[in-house]
Amino acid sequence: MASKPKTVDEYLAAVSEDKRRALEGLRKAIKAAAPKAEECISYQLAAFRLDGRMLVSFGATRKHCAFYLLSSSTVEAHKKELKGYDTSRGAIRFQADKPLRIGLVRTLVKARIAENAR
Repeated sequence: MASKPKTVDEYLAAVSEDKRRALEGLRKAIKAAAPKAEECISYQLAAFRLDGRMLVSFGATRKHCAFYLLSSSTVEAHKKELKGYDTSRGAIRFQADKPLRIGLVRTLVKARIAENAR
């Protein structure tokens, strides 16, 4: 990315078409699960904030797309549903041609909303 994106649309415009398609689907699923969340850019990634607190973010690298839950406990709590995905402490990596299931995204976003509400 030549210049730092200021909006999620600018971020998505800078990634390849296949990754953009996968990330747009992710963005839509996040919005559906958290309609009151605001889009923003955080750490040069597309992100969502709810009630002033970071909720989730997403992005693309050369090799994959990623959904960042910003919480190792949410990843840990949903280990079974995430079986088969490449995960780390707070992230789920996936290929553009194998996007995350909408239902899974919804479950994870709702879990993050509950976690932030504590």
